[in-house]
Parts: sequence; C-alpha cells; structure tokens
Amino acid sequence: MTFDFAMKTPSLEQLAASRQNLEHILDHLKEGIIGHDRNRKIFYFNRAAEEITGYAKGEVLGKDCYEAFGAPFCGKHCSFCDQPPETWTKISYPINIVTKSGEPRQLQMSVVGMTDAQGGLVGVLASFTDITDLVGLKIWTEEFPGFAGIIGRDPKMIQIFKQIKSLATNDYAVLLSGETGTGKELVAAAIHSESQRSRGPFVPVNCGALPEGVVESELFGHVKGAFSGAIRDKRGRFELAHGGTIFLDEVAELPKNMQVKLLRVLENGAFERVGGERTVAVDIRVISATNRDLRREMEKGNFRQDLYYRLNVVPLHLPPLRERRDDIPLLVEHFLNLAEKRGQKTARFAPAALALMRQYSWPGNVRELQNAIHYALARGEGAVVGPGDLPPELRQGLRQRGPAGKLDPETVQAALTACGGNKVKAARLLGVGRATLYRFLASQETSVSHR
Repeated sequence: MTFDFAMKTPSLEQLAASRQNLEHILDHLKEGIIGHDRNRKIFYFNRAAEEITGYAKGEVLGKDCYEAFGAPFCGKHCSFCDQPPETWTKISYPINIVTKSGEPRQLQMSVVGMTDAQGGLVGVLASFTDITDLVGLKIWTEEFPGFAGIIGRDPKMIQIFKQIKSLATNDYAVLLSGETGTGKELVAAAIHSESQRSRGPFVPVNCGALPEGVVESELFGHVKGAFSGAIRDKRGRFELAHGGTIFLDEVAELPKNMQVKLLRVLENGAFERVGGERTVAVDIRVISATNRDLRREMEKGNFRQDLYYRLNVVPLHLPPLRERRDDIPLLVEHFLNLAEKRGQKTARFAPAALALMRQYSWPGNVRELQNAIHYALARGEGAVVGPGDLPPELRQGLRQRGPAGKLDPETVQAALTACGGNKVKAARLLGVGRATLYRFLASQETSVSHR
C-alpha cells in the first residue's frame, strides 16, 4: 500500500495562513513583536514582547498604545502622535522604555508598515530586541566610541558612562560639576533618557542667563495680572517638567532669595505661581550643574548650605578635554560626520594637525574643539586639513608651554610631529631659533647615548 504524501502534507502557504500556526511561530521568536492599526489599537503582542516589557498580552490587546503603556511605546520616535502617516518606510532606531515593574530597558526597534490591497497604510508591525545588557557589556569592555550621544573612550569617560547607567535605576538629585564646555547638558540629558522618566519632558534652564527680575516667573510661572506685562497665565519651567527632569545649569548664579524658594520646592514638591494662590504640585527629578566650586561659594556666603546638600545627593564631575586627549581623534571624526550629514564641507585631518590638537590645552574644552574644526574646514582649501589651517591659538599653544625660551622633549616632539619632521618649521612653531632647536636635539641624543 502506498500513500500520496503530496496530498496529505499541507503546504507552507496553508500553514502560514492559519492564524493559530502563525501566532505559534511568532511566539517562539526571541524578538518582541507588537502590531497596531492606524488608530494605535494593539492587535498583536507576542510572548517575547510580554517578557521584555513585563506587560501581559491581555493587558494591552485592543487598547490604544498610549493607554496600554501609559505613554507612547516608541517615545519621541512615535509617528502616530497626531494624524497617522499616509505612507511608511521601514525604520530602525534605539529606544528606552520602562517596564511594568519600573525597570528602564534599552531596545533596538525595527518598524514596517502594513498595507491593504490598494497599497494604503493600515497599521505597523514592530519587532524589538532588548540590548540593555549588550550596551552595559560594551561600556564594561570599553569597546565602543561613546554612549548616549556622548563621545569618549578615555577611562574617565567610561566611568561617567557607568555612573549614568547606575543612575537610571533611581531618582536621586544629581549635581554635575566641570569646566565650561565639558558637556554637562549632554550628560544631564543622558541621565534623563536612561532613567524611568525617559518618556517625560527634559527641561533645561540656564540660570545664569535669566535676568534677576524674571527668574521666579520663569521657574514657577505667573498668573494673569501678577505684574505689568502679565497678560495671561504662564506655566513655569518646573511645571513644564512635571513627570520628567528639570536641568538647572549654572545653578550657582541663582540669587539668594531664589535659592530659598528653590529649596522649599525641593522639600515640598509644590509651589505657587507668581501672584497666584493655588498650590501646584509637581513630580520631577532635579539635575543641576555648575562650573564653580560650590563648597567655596558656601564658605563665601554666596550659596546656601542646605540647598547644596539637597542638590548634591549624587555628585558627578566631568573631566576637561586636556585630561582625556586620546578622545580628540574620536571627537574630530564625530564632528566631521555631523558636518557631512548636514551637507557641509568636510576634509580629512592630517596626522600632523591631530598631533598639534592633542598638545593644545583646550581651555574651552569640547565646545572649543568643535569651533576649531569648523574654523579649519572653512579656512582649508584642499581635501586634507594641515597644521596651518588650525586656529592661531593652537599653533601658538606650543610656544606658551613651560618657561619662556626653555624647551622640553615632549613639546619639541609635538612640534616636530606637527611639522612633519621639518626642523626649521618646528623651530618657528616653538618660537626659538633654528640653532637653539638643533642644540637641544643634539643634547638629547648625547643624553640618550650616555645612559
């Protein structure tokens, strides 16, 4: 007796057409799968999606995506915040989510559109992978160029990245310290985006840029008629940051009377608008920053001690660029990539130019480095940026190192590298005579031969 297996075995098309079989296949994928229609109504949620997010299928199916998760699942990348798009191009991006238990996780998301017979968009299907542990592993092994938009591979920066990760699991106040241009706002934004508040707003405030007469109104808002020019009610920055993070940059610049009011807000989580009687309660995380020594400011009587201890629960110091010179080539590449994406002119930086940049002290830190790159690109005419294309202060920097007229091996080697080994040019760069440089080099050779 023989059997016609071709007649008995269902085809792959028939298996896939069965909803039960298809769901069985998708439930065995390691990637989370979520699907919703044009109105954000969730119609599919597989087992991996349950495990990654902590939400059960029954809690989300049939619900609006925003309602199911308490906020847009895709965060700032959501394309369905307003009207649904008419067309769709497959997109991929990293996102941060907060699980049902409140744990922050990092996902890699890929979203494709679903169309009807006429080609109209009817919904989207998204797959996502949990990369939280992978990101943590990369930080631990130092095998990556940066983290959360911050470029750096120096051990000091690796420690900063690890602290940002650890701060994601709590809601403590953070005080960032460091020189101007070290990237304090970038770090504050990274702490926010990695935290449980990542779906809420991030509201930066430059306290040093606010005129003293309007500081209170800017921070806490005002009601109509509170003062001349108050023609309507206005919400302040603290109110706008509700559910998220407020970043108080240059917090040492706050006048003493505002320091008292800020302390009360931090203690009570509530305030009144200027001219108002209703108490406004807010749920926020406070990250502050300063380029001053706040302990010294306290000793001088310029900053309140009780406010300092409220803000300085977790201190985080950002190193200046001169203390992480090995990151300079990475930063140069990063800024060149940004320029290229914006359609601006780019060029390759010659090793001699990079060597000179590594020797400069960078008092303006990363911000000054970015300006120097833009200067060199605007000034240079070829495909390669040389030492002569860099700002004058970089070329003069070598002359300013050490006592006047005194040479040291490190400075001389930097000058020779920057000038491609040309001793005449190196002497000119160092601000010494050619004979002086020759004598110095000869003495170094004699010293080495006698060791």
